[in-house]
Amino acid sequence: MSEDVTALLKRAYQDEIETVMNYMTNSIVLDGVRAEEIKESLKTDIQEELTHAEQIGNRLKQLDEKPPGSAAFEARQHELQPPEDSTDVLSVINGVLTAEEDAIETYRSLIEAAEEANDPVTEDLAVTLLADEEAHRTEFRGFKKEYERE
Repeated sequence: MSEDVTALLKRAYQDEIETVMNYMTNSIVLDGVRAEEIKESLKTDIQEELTHAEQIGNRLKQLDEKPPGSAAFEARQHELQPPEDSTDVLSVINGVLTAEEDAIETYRSLIEAAEEANDPVTEDLAVTLLADEEAHRTEFRGFKKEYERE
């Protein structure tokens, strides 16, 4: 087992949990008619991100490791914090895009580390999660285009 693989899995686990918290908070605090579609998308993505965290946690367990608890938590998604202005939907969209880019980078690094460690199970999981994050990024890029046109 590679230390790089487990370190990346633990980072990804924490990032997914943080994403759930920020998506939930933003889906609650955003206001306005224009915010409804974004709020619904965030609510839908919460369950998917929770599932990602669970899959990563289970993989860590299989590798005789354990997912980090809250005492080890380090917040990193500064751009995804709820906006001061609850109608500032574009700041949330940009925050989601930043978080998705970070997740994509983490999963690409995990794919490489797992391949080097000859760990095809982790590599397969990372490929699946990468595809999900790329789909989220595409969806929010579309939202951003719509908001920038107005």
